[in-house]
Amino acid sequence: MNAPQAALVRRAGRTWEVVIGLETHVQLATTSKMFSGAATAFGAEPNTQACAIDLALPGVLPVANRAAVECAIRFGLAVGAQIAPRSVFARKNYFYPDLPKGYQISQYETPVVAGGHLTIAWEQDGVACERAVRLTRAHLEEDAGKSLHEDFQGYSGIDLNRAGTPLLEIVTEPDLRSAREAVAYARALHGLVVWLGICDGNMQEGSFRCDANVSVRIHGSTELGTRCEIKNLNSFRFLERAIDFEVRRQIDLIDDGGKVVQETRLYDPDRDETRSMRSKEDAHDYRYFPDPDLPTLEIAPHWIDTVRAGLPELPSARRERYERDYALSAYDATTLTASRAAADYFESVLSVLGNPPNAAQAKSAANWVMGEVAAALNRDGLDIGAAPVTPGQVASLIRRVDDGTVSGKIARELFALLWAEPQPADDAPDRLIDARGLRQISDSGAIDKLVDEVIAANPKSVEEFRAGKEKAFNALVGQVMKASRGKANPQQVNDSLRARLDQSR
Repeated sequence: MNAPQAALVRRAGRTWEVVIGLETHVQLATTSKMFSGAATAFGAEPNTQACAIDLALPGVLPVANRAAVECAIRFGLAVGAQIAPRSVFARKNYFYPDLPKGYQISQYETPVVAGGHLTIAWEQDGVACERAVRLTRAHLEEDAGKSLHEDFQGYSGIDLNRAGTPLLEIVTEPDLRSAREAVAYARALHGLVVWLGICDGNMQEGSFRCDANVSVRIHGSTELGTRCEIKNLNSFRFLERAIDFEVRRQIDLIDDGGKVVQETRLYDPDRDETRSMRSKEDAHDYRYFPDPDLPTLEIAPHWIDTVRAGLPELPSARRERYERDYALSAYDATTLTASRAAADYFESVLSVLGNPPNAAQAKSAANWVMGEVAAALNRDGLDIGAAPVTPGQVASLIRRVDDGTVSGKIARELFALLWAEPQPADDAPDRLIDARGLRQISDSGAIDKLVDEVIAANPKSVEEFRAGKEKAFNALVGQVMKASRGKANPQQVNDSLRARLDQSR
């Protein structure tokens, strides 16, 4: 892949560079909260999953959730970060109605994970690009509750079920230069935390939320502009649209002689705009100090080694293996490893095709998974784990195209039939081919006869081809395929038609 060129914005004779850093709140896949034994299941009746510790009742003491710490270690190892042998929980002090303690337990000076990077890939002007985004830190903290402002007859309601839910906040350096890059990073991070099993990735339920820090500066400047933070973006589409709007707003403001003010903003998807929420606080505004109720978090080397031994094959390793063993392009390998489920589906197709599969089979499998399968999933809003067409059926379709039983066009039609009317057996494509009489016509005599009939019936197209118009040849091929109801072997049709036209010149 190529190193990306700077994505610049040109406006009123000046060229601007966009600078973006993301802070992502990842809800960890634990059954209990960060500092209490209360449940974290989504969808419970309001205030039924908030215990005395979550409510900060007098005399209670928090205890750190070991499973949440292990999730943080898994993430740190996956991104090549440093795992702190000793880290500290701190109190982040601020008032909000859904924060029952009046402070949030978080980490400040000594986070559990420091540094690391995440490699992202995206397309820019039709060119595949790649960048390693530096990570500043990832720290453990608890979530706040939720304020509800609807259906309360002018009042607000407070649901404390989320209070105390374990989060891993992952912070990047200001390395991103466009909304598209930011989305590529968010998608890559989302795929990784789900791949590792530390988060379910459900953005609608708030399991994965991004805050975008956005600023602009004149291209060539090394000084960062004043940043604004856009809070709680819970979809990739909203993330991209919010950043694009904020970039335009800041440039227009500066061009009109104004000045960007550091603040926190919210994105309104109905109006497709960001609007001011509050002035942006700095760290000193929160009066961080070590939580006196929690001891120092100590992570011994043998604990890290145990977690490392349990890691799955990481996306980067699997991507390298696909390029090395199957001769796939970097783009194909990156696309296939965007999610663990998609990569596993692809490998299931390969396991049926051959042991080991050859490069041609791997490329065909990749094309099917990234093409027909992905398109159908997107159209129907399904995850790949719910795909009606099994990996074995995709492998069967690939085999029947390879051995000439059906054409690629017929194979795609069979895929659509299986998607609409699922059948569990891997040999379902073969049974459909026989039941519907879809076997490809490969008999040369039968194809020659069809070609002769089409040539005789289309003298105008024949004359246009002889005059040098290649499109006329394609039109004649189409007529032969139509006459065979799509069952003639396309390569044989091309060869027979060209040979007969050349003979009659």
